[in-house]
Amino acid sequence: MKSILTILVLLVPLIISGQDFQKREYRASRTADPPVINGELDDDAWSEGEWAGDFWQYEPAEGAPVSQKTEFKLLYDNNNLYVAIKCLDTNPDSIVSRMTRRDDTDGDNVTVAFDSYFDQQTAFGFGVSAAGVKEDLVWTEDGMNEDESFDPIWYVKTGIYDWGWAAEMRIPLTQLRFAQKDDQVWGLEVLRYIYRHDETVMWQPIARNASGLVHNAGLLTGLKNIKPRRLFDVTPYGVARLESYEGEAGNPWHDGSDLKGNIGLDAKIGVTNNMILSLSLNPDFGQVEADPSEVNLTAFETYFREKRPFFIEGKNITSYNLGVGSGDVGNDNLFYSRRIGRSPRLSHSPDEDEYAYTPAFTPIIGSAKLTGKSSGGISVGVIEAVTARVNTKIYDPGPDETTVKTAEPLANYTVGRVQKDFNGGKTIIGGMVTSTIRALDAETEDYFHKSATTGGIDLTRYFGNMNYFVRLRTAFSNVTGTEEMIAGTQRSVIHNFARPDADYVEYDDTRTSLTGFGGNLMAGKIGGNWQLLYLSAWKSPGFEINDIGYMQVADQYMGVGVINYNIYKPFSVFNSMSFGTNLIHILDFGGTINALAVSQSWTAVYRNQWRTFLSGQLTGRRTDNTILRGGPSMKTPGQLYMSASIDSDWRKKLSGDLYFSYYRTFNDIKTNYNLGFELEYKPFNTLTLNLEPSWSTTMNRMQYVTRRTLSAEPQENRYIFGTINQKIYSVSIRVDYNITPDLTVQYWGQPFYGSGRYSEFKRITDPHAATMDDRYAILESGHLSYAIRNRLYSIDEDLDSSVDYSFGNPNFTVSEFLHNFVIRWEFLPGSTAFLVWSQNRDHYTGSGMFDVSRQSHDLFHKAQPYNIFLVKFSYRFGLH
Repeated sequence: MKSILTILVLLVPLIISGQDFQKREYRASRTADPPVINGELDDDAWSEGEWAGDFWQYEPAEGAPVSQKTEFKLLYDNNNLYVAIKCLDTNPDSIVSRMTRRDDTDGDNVTVAFDSYFDQQTAFGFGVSAAGVKEDLVWTEDGMNEDESFDPIWYVKTGIYDWGWAAEMRIPLTQLRFAQKDDQVWGLEVLRYIYRHDETVMWQPIARNASGLVHNAGLLTGLKNIKPRRLFDVTPYGVARLESYEGEAGNPWHDGSDLKGNIGLDAKIGVTNNMILSLSLNPDFGQVEADPSEVNLTAFETYFREKRPFFIEGKNITSYNLGVGSGDVGNDNLFYSRRIGRSPRLSHSPDEDEYAYTPAFTPIIGSAKLTGKSSGGISVGVIEAVTARVNTKIYDPGPDETTVKTAEPLANYTVGRVQKDFNGGKTIIGGMVTSTIRALDAETEDYFHKSATTGGIDLTRYFGNMNYFVRLRTAFSNVTGTEEMIAGTQRSVIHNFARPDADYVEYDDTRTSLTGFGGNLMAGKIGGNWQLLYLSAWKSPGFEINDIGYMQVADQYMGVGVINYNIYKPFSVFNSMSFGTNLIHILDFGGTINALAVSQSWTAVYRNQWRTFLSGQLTGRRTDNTILRGGPSMKTPGQLYMSASIDSDWRKKLSGDLYFSYYRTFNDIKTNYNLGFELEYKPFNTLTLNLEPSWSTTMNRMQYVTRRTLSAEPQENRYIFGTINQKIYSVSIRVDYNITPDLTVQYWGQPFYGSGRYSEFKRITDPHAATMDDRYAILESGHLSYAIRNRLYSIDEDLDSSVDYSFGNPNFTVSEFLHNFVIRWEFLPGSTAFLVWSQNRDHYTGSGMFDVSRQSHDLFHKAQPYNIFLVKFSYRFGLH
C-alpha cells in the first residue's frame, strides 16, 4: 500500500499541465489613408480603430504586474498591414537602444507574430529594436523551432520620445501566406522586451510551462476582402574577386594571383500566394564566413552548420531529423545541404615534375526551391540542384601536355518534403524523399554511388490540449553502384559489414546496391512543469544517407528516457531552475548492448540574470563496434563526463561566460580537459567586441593509429594504437560595428594551434579479454624500429630480421589562422553591396611539439597567406 501511495505522489505532478487562458481577440480596421512609416505615429490613420493593451508578464515573474504599459493598433488595406506599437515608459532615459546586425537585436524590442495560415503550428514574426534593427523569424512546430533565415521585405521605423518609444510597421501582404477567404481569422501575438528589467510581456497570456506557443496565441479578426498577393523578386548580382597566394614556379594555375569575375541571378516568384519558388543561378557565397579550424582524430565526419543564404532560408521545411537530442547524435538527417557544392572528393596526385590543380569547391550550376503551405494545410518543400563536374588538371612541362581527370562528377540532387495538418494542427502526417544521381564514367564509378534514394513517412499526434504527443518517423535508403563501390560502402566504419564478429550481417562483395531502414520515435508529456519522454532512434546496418544526408554511424538502436522538472516561479535568489535526468541505452542490430548510461543536469537563472549549468554522465563498460574501424568489436572501460558553465548578465557592457568539461575513462585509459571563456564588451551602442579563447588537453592510451596487414602468410590484420598527448588552443575574435541598421562592418578571426605526440605503440591481441591490459600487446623496442629520415616505424613481430609491416610517424603540429572582414550595405530593401577580405594561412610539421610562441612565429613568418578580396553587388527588382 505504501508503494502504491508513493507512485501516486510521483505521478500527480506529471499529469498537471500548463495553465490555459481565454483567447483574446483583436479586430483590425481597414484604412483608406495609410500612414507614412516614420516612427512618429502622428498620421490621421492612427486615429482609426482601437488601441489594445493590458499586457501580461511572461517572465521573469509569470503573471506579475508589468513594469511598463504597452499598446498597439493594427490597420490594413488591400496591399499591406500597418502596425503601431506604443512602448510607454515612465523613465524614457532608461530605454536601451543598441545598433546591431539584423536578426541579432540588442536592447528594448517588440515583436508582432501572425499565424496567417491559422494552422496553430506556424507563425511569422516581425520584430524591431528601439534602435530600428529588424528581427524577423518563423516559428514552426508550435513554436518549438525558430527559423531566423526568414528575411522578408518589410518596412519599419522607430522613435524615442518623452513618453517612451514607438515602432511603426508596414508589412506587405506579399510577405505573408494566407488562404483566399472573404473574412480572415489569424493567430496574433504581440511581445515586448524591457531590457533593463529583463522582462518579457505579451498581449495574449501564455503560461511558461505551456506545451507550445502558436496554438495558444490570441485571435486577429476584421480582415475582410483582402486577397493573397504573389511575390515577384528578381535579384541579379555581379562579383569581382582577386586572389593572392604563394605561387609555384612552373605551375600554370598557381602563379601567385588570380583575378576572376562572375555573374548570377537569384529570384523569388510567387507561384501562388502560399507557394514561393526560389531560384539561384550560378550562385556565389564568397561573403560567407569560413568553418572554424579543428583536429579530428575520429573515424567520423564533423558536422558543420549551413551558412549559405539560399540553403538556410526555410531549412526547417526540408528537414527530416532522425537523431535524438542535440550534438552529434542529434544531427542525423535525410537532408544535409552542405553536401551540395562541397569540396571535390576524388584526389589525383601529380607525378614528379608535374603540377596539378583542383578547384576548392564544386560549382553549383543552378538550384531551385519551392516552399509554402496551401490553404488546405499541406506544407511543401522541394529543392532541386545541379552541380558541375569538377576536373583535376595535371600539367607535364616535359611534353607540354595537360591531362584532365574527374575529381567530382556532374550530379543532380532532389529533395521533397510534404506534410498535412488535421484537426487544427493536432495531427500531422508527412513524408520525405531525396534523390542523388551522378554522371559517372570508368574513372569515377568505383568511387561514387551511381544513385542514392532515401524516403520516409512521419506522423505526429498531440493529445490533452497538446500537452502530450507521439511522433514517429520512418525512413529507408537505397544506394547503387559498382561492385567495388558497394563493397567499400559495406566495409566502411559507418556500416561495418565485414566486422568478423558481426554474424547478423552478411558482407557480399558482388552487390551492386545496398538497402537499409531507420527512424525515430518521440512520445510523452511536454506541457507543464514536468516533462516525461521516451526518445529512440534506429538505423539498420545497411542504412546509408550520406550522399545528401548526414549520419555518423549505422547498425544502432538508441533509447533515452527523459525526466525534466522546471521551476518557472521566482524564489529566493532564483528566477527559474530546471533539473533533467536521462537514462540511455544503446544496442546494435545483433542484440549486443553497446552502452548503458545515466546523465543529470541542473540549470539555474538568478535574479541578477547570471546563469549556472552543471551536468554529468556516467557510462558503464562498453562494447565498441567502431573503435577498430572495420575490425571486430572491442570492450572498453566505463567513463565519467562532467561539465559546468557560468554566464554573467549579458545585458551589461562587459559580460562573459566560463565553461569547463572533464572526461575520464576508468582504468586511466583516456583523460580530457576543456576550458574556455567568452568576453563581450560593448563600449558604445554601435560596437561589440567579442573574445573567446579555448584550451583542451587529452591523454589517451588507446588512440587508433592505423590498420596493417602482415606481409607473410597468413596475412592477418594488425590494429595499431598508440598513446597520444594532444593539446589544442584557439581564440575566436569577433568585432561588430553597426553604423546603421543597413550598414554593418564585421570581423571574425581565429588563430588555432594543435599538436599530437604519440608514444607506446601497441597492437590489439584480444579485444574481448577480461582486463584492458590483456587486450593489447605493447610493441617493444626489440620488435619496433624507427627510420628518422623516412619517418617510418617498422615492426618485426617474430624477430626474424624481416619487416612484417610498417607505418608512418603520426605526430603532428598544426597551426592555422583564418579571418573574414565584411562590409555589408543594404542600400535598398533586398539590394546589397559587399566588400570582403578573407585570409587563410596554415603551417604544418610532424614534430608533435606544442609551443604557441614558436608556432605563431612559423605561422606568420614561414607560411604565406591565401588572400581573397571580393566585391559583390546585387540589385533587387520587385513588385509589391
